[in-house]
Amino acid sequence: MTDGPSYGFDTLQIHAGARPDPATGARQVPIYQTTAYVFRDADHAAALFNLQEVGYIYSRLTNPTVAALQERLATLEGGVGAVCCSSGHAAQIMALFPLMGPGKNIVASTRLYGGTVTQFSQTIKRFGWSATFVDFDDLDAVKAAINDDTRAVFCESIANPGGYITDLDAISAISDDAGIPLIVDNTSATPYLCRPIEHGATLVVHSMTKYLTGNGTVTGGVVVDSGKFDWSASDKFPSLSAPEPAYHGLKFHETFGPLAFTFHGIAIGLRDLGMTLNPQAAHYTLMGIETLSLRMQKHVENAMEVASWLETHDAVEAVTYAGLPSSPYNDRVARICPKGAGGLFTVKLKGGYDACVKFVDTLEIFSHVANLGDTRSLVIHSASTTHRQLTPEQQEAAGAGPSVVRISIGIEDPADLIADLNKALNATI
Repeated sequence: MTDGPSYGFDTLQIHAGARPDPATGARQVPIYQTTAYVFRDADHAAALFNLQEVGYIYSRLTNPTVAALQERLATLEGGVGAVCCSSGHAAQIMALFPLMGPGKNIVASTRLYGGTVTQFSQTIKRFGWSATFVDFDDLDAVKAAINDDTRAVFCESIANPGGYITDLDAISAISDDAGIPLIVDNTSATPYLCRPIEHGATLVVHSMTKYLTGNGTVTGGVVVDSGKFDWSASDKFPSLSAPEPAYHGLKFHETFGPLAFTFHGIAIGLRDLGMTLNPQAAHYTLMGIETLSLRMQKHVENAMEVASWLETHDAVEAVTYAGLPSSPYNDRVARICPKGAGGLFTVKLKGGYDACVKFVDTLEIFSHVANLGDTRSLVIHSASTTHRQLTPEQQEAAGAGPSVVRISIGIEDPADLIADLNKALNATI
């Protein structure tokens, strides 16, 4: 559908990547539950393994159900290609893998999901990589953190847990000047609310587990490739610009042009890291995306109503929702997220840690889970759970201090959500 007329988002979220099954005429994308695929002949097999022909070899690499999902997400984000994998955390490693090497670093926002902070501050050290964390509202600090060994800049469009909106235009200008890619985690916004590639992002990653699937059934991740970065402009990215020994000296950027990163992600990333998305999970995610715009509109409407009410409650010290006029990030909504500020934010309670625990335990409609982006409203005390491994300073920098609870607003009746919140807040006073 990308070669025809310019279709609207609501049409693309249903039709992009989906065609009637040629074998059966099935209208919904089938679940191709198979490990391997029969080659036409020996020459066909050799061409596939030499990357001379596109097709299906083995489901660790490619699968028709997953391929449909990849095409849909690339279309919705405005990219040239996408690589799906087993989780959002897997997508982050997949995004960095072709860019990094021992001794190389990334510059990352302090406002990130706690698991991402741990992955970047601890786990990637085992690869010889490192991360420098910077407040991305301080543009001079971002510039100063980039050095000759920096290979990527990383941030979230709408940051988890606080719902802060990153000035992607300003950050991409810095990464462009440095000649390095900008990677944006668009999980909390989805391409319905924000299209990072239009603001200069090189790569976009998602935890598809959240809003894209929308029903809390499966995990999955994706890396969407903008196709706009010149991987051969310097010698910083040899995996994409230099000869690849595993493919007889093939140069990915020279051979595949704008699709270099996508082909590398499949032919090397999935081949060797093996973080494959299974076809049943891809099927659930495809079905979820069909209603993405409808759900996101309701998430935004509910979040605005609930956050506005929360600001008036005596037990609440502050609400971080960027859609509120009181938010310091409110002026970025129209520019970065023109359809709304999402459904995620935090609430700081006057009663501190003990009040947060009481609040979470008293709620009934809100589910106490380590997830976000569900149709159901969710709540968690980040400091004792998702951000528990961080230092107190890191927790505060991420907006997940001990007196803060994270709320993911679902698509229920907002009056019911407010009544539930009111009962739980009153219990803390």
